[in-house]
Amino acid sequence: MTEPRFDELIHPSTRLSLMATLAAADWADFAYLKDRLALSDSALSKQLTTLETAGYVTTERPTTGRRRTVRAQLTPAGRDAFAGHVAALRQIVGDTLPDAPAPT
Repeated sequence: MTEPRFDELIHPSTRLSLMATLAAADWADFAYLKDRLALSDSALSKQLTTLETAGYVTTERPTTGRRRTVRAQLTPAGRDAFAGHVAALRQIVGDTLPDAPAPT
């Protein structure tokens, strides 16, 4: 088994929150992410672009009626990076959390 990987790219709290939100969904609309994470349009767009450039997120811009929307999804590489990052964080905090399962 490989050692969990702490990912510097997704460690900042905004990106980590974005990754966690996307990990819980198939696709998430830009408006939902903006509200959930309390980010401005430009801040969310910047974070999505950073994660998309790294290959962790993919975006689509479907047209619904006359409106063009943006939605995002984690890529398989993004899911792997997020899972590895969470495992590394669990290993770091280890026994400091009450009732936390021991790292495997």
